Amino acid sequence: MTERPPGRVTAAVEGIGERVYGMVQELGAVSTLLFRVVAGAVRRPFEFGNIIKQMEEVGVRSIPVVLVTATFTGMVLALQSFSGFERFGATSLVGTVVALSITRELGPVFAGLMVSGRVGASMAAELGTMKVTEQIDALVTLATDPVKYLVVPRVIAATFVLPVLVVFADFVGILGGYFVAVHVMGANPHVYVAKTYQYLEFRDIYTGLVKAAVFGSLISLISCHQGFVARGGAEGVGRATTRAVVTSSMMVLVSDYFMTSLMF
Repeated sequence: MTERPPGRVTAAVEGIGERVYGMVQELGAVSTLLFRVVAGAVRRPFEFGNIIKQMEEVGVRSIPVVLVTATFTGMVLALQSFSGFERFGATSLVGTVVALSITRELGPVFAGLMVSGRVGASMAAELGTMKVTEQIDALVTLATDPVKYLVVPRVIAATFVLPVLVVFADFVGILGGYFVAVHVMGANPHVYVAKTYQYLEFRDIYTGLVKAAVFGSLISLISCHQGFVARGGAEGVGRATTRAVVTSSMMVLVSDYFMTSLMF
């Protein structure tokens, strides 16, 4: 039996080590950026104009895609739940399943993924372009902290606006489930509403909003970080944008698991 050449083993170990080292570096850089954001958020002057502008970009312009996603998520969930529960006579619980699923998980997670794809890419591309064209360096020469001026408004806006988007997503998702269950599948509307109110608790709603705030912080931090480290012209900006969307989307799902395990 032939043995594997030592050179290949060494190269494989080195490759794994480089990837782990790169991940630790990225984690450290994002953590450092977080500390700088917290420090900049409580230090004057406060960039209220930039914060309002970013709230419009993150919130108002994301409403259509979030509402469409939430509506059809609730409709599909009601359709699948009704057809499944009908097999053992539990169709009265469709409203409960739709409401709990939307408020606890699907509302915040899908809203976070949609915002990550739309807003995260925009933040990374915008800051990446500023980085490769040396506009960020120009801010430093003008004695302006680029983190406070560029990153803090985006993080604050995403953190506070994403829970508002989730409130709308929860409402239209439950409404979409009601429409399908009652008007398409023929469920009893009074039973549907009664079961929804009976089992849905305020805790189910606010835990989803807490998740949304964390998702907003993660998406904005990761996207801004990727924009700040962009290199190599237009091609580098494209790579930074791709990394921002992929990494922030993965972190939404990973953090969702850990927050769910702590909250429930």
